[in-house]
Amino acid sequence: MADSTTGVAKVAELITDFRFAMLTTTSADGKLVARPMTVQEAEFDGDLWFIAAHDSHEIAEIAANPVVGVSFASNDTWVSLSGTASEVTDSAKLNDLWNKWVEAWFPDGPGDPNVTLIKFTSESAEYWDTPGGRVASVLSFVKSKVTGDAYDGAENEKVEL
Repeated sequence: MADSTTGVAKVAELITDFRFAMLTTTSADGKLVARPMTVQEAEFDGDLWFIAAHDSHEIAEIAANPVVGVSFASNDTWVSLSGTASEVTDSAKLNDLWNKWVEAWFPDGPGDPNVTLIKFTSESAEYWDTPGGRVASVLSFVKSKVTGDAYDGAENEKVEL
């Protein structure tokens, strides 16, 4: 397990280029529900911010059970974060995070009374990273098939944040 300082830095490095994450909440009937959300702040310090509709399912589910997951995936990097989320009403923060992409969902702007923030506070993370990307992964896979050794192409760590 990576230490907290190193772990936060590694997670921040891995997710810095992701624009979208999957936010997983628990529905009223106890089912896990994952939905794509746009990450609004690129600088990861353990918290992530999302903009949502106050009357949305995710806000109701977070109010009922704030324990959520956030995940990121690409061809060579996977990150899973566990933590809690809360609805935050902060017009200054909303204005700070507002951008033209958000206007596609909220054309009335940040003054729309239905626009709200979700603050996700991470408690732990697990990541899988394949340094060298797809080529390195293919080479490691071929090596494992030829030698009979287990695939060792991905770096995997659990991090307490």
